[in-house]
Amino acid sequence: MNSDQSPASGRAPLPHSTDTATLPLAGITVVALEQAVAAPLATRHLADLGARVIKVERVGEGDFARQYDSAVRGGAGSHFVWLNRGKESVELDLKSDAGRDAIRTLIAGADVFLQNLAPGAAARLGLGADALRADHPELIVIDMSGYGDAGPFRDRKAYDMLVQAETGLISVTGTPEDMTKTGIPSSDIAAGMYALTSVLSALFRRATTGVGARVSVSMFDATVEWMGHPMYMRLYGGRQIARAGLGHAAIVPYDKYPTQDGTILIGVQNDRGWDTLARVVLERPDLAEDSRYKTNIDRVSRRAEVDAIIAAETKRFTTEELDRRLADAGVPAAEIRDLEAVVAHPQLGERDRWRDVDTEVGPIKAVLPPMTFDDVELAMGPVPALGEHTEAVLREFGITADEQP
Repeated sequence: MNSDQSPASGRAPLPHSTDTATLPLAGITVVALEQAVAAPLATRHLADLGARVIKVERVGEGDFARQYDSAVRGGAGSHFVWLNRGKESVELDLKSDAGRDAIRTLIAGADVFLQNLAPGAAARLGLGADALRADHPELIVIDMSGYGDAGPFRDRKAYDMLVQAETGLISVTGTPEDMTKTGIPSSDIAAGMYALTSVLSALFRRATTGVGARVSVSMFDATVEWMGHPMYMRLYGGRQIARAGLGHAAIVPYDKYPTQDGTILIGVQNDRGWDTLARVVLERPDLAEDSRYKTNIDRVSRRAEVDAIIAAETKRFTTEELDRRLADAGVPAAEIRDLEAVVAHPQLGERDRWRDVDTEVGPIKAVLPPMTFDDVELAMGPVPALGEHTEAVLREFGITADEQP
């Protein structure tokens, strides 16, 4: 069943619909026992790529991300519509025998089973990887968790902020005075993307071996992987990198600088860039020739001094003028935009990156997936209402009315 054309919803495809048969994951079925952010992000990308994703939700309540807020058109949750388009929602009571039998029937007809219940919970429901793959060795099972399925933190709560703290991400984020978490759920997103990579890798291997896989992905491990530079500085440089706000612990100039009417970010990546910034953009060849600032190591050792010099020069220009001069010279720079400006960003508008996606509260705007194929536009199916596809999916999988949970 194409989730863009659910018989339960009767919704018609919106403009820009694509030929689903040519999507990369057409023919792949995923059963997801998921909630919150990390797992739904992975499966939403799978749905965009053409997989059929059957999302199993708690009866009457569903994924609790549905209730994080009601900001979208005055009714739907912003997290939920972001993370769950293109899926089919099936309500099952997994505390009942009928519910557990039903989900096992769904999994038996799937290529991938992905879950992010608490460690050990899936096994207690009879949904552990070993039990499922005993009868279906070709099945790919992705178990997602906060801290992994072993170790002293195995059973701890693992919300994004907590994992950011435990992995040191918060310790390197913020200003010298105050640490902060990132403004988006970085640990959730990291885990979701590694889960997506795991599914694609396992599917590729299965195509040649016929054998599935069990893969474990934790938010903790995913975020520790992202801590590579700070961690190696600690291991081999013997120091914790300093929090530098918008600056960079190892590069100068790399920060926001004032203009006549605002601020602009400048990020010089190497000594050639410094030379161009000084000579071409700021018209200060003396800075390029000054031995005190020749190398990045020199400039980092004189961070406050260099930043003050650059700030005095950038104040001579308007933001628009300086942005143009920097771009023309090839010096990395960016305006600091709020989200209203991002929505109106010309890089989105002129490249036709917006689409309409249907939801139970009406069509909403969404940005195309970042993976752009030349020959096919990725799917952006409707966001399902809770239990919208229960009856149709269970009937399709041969579960009769008497057997339905």
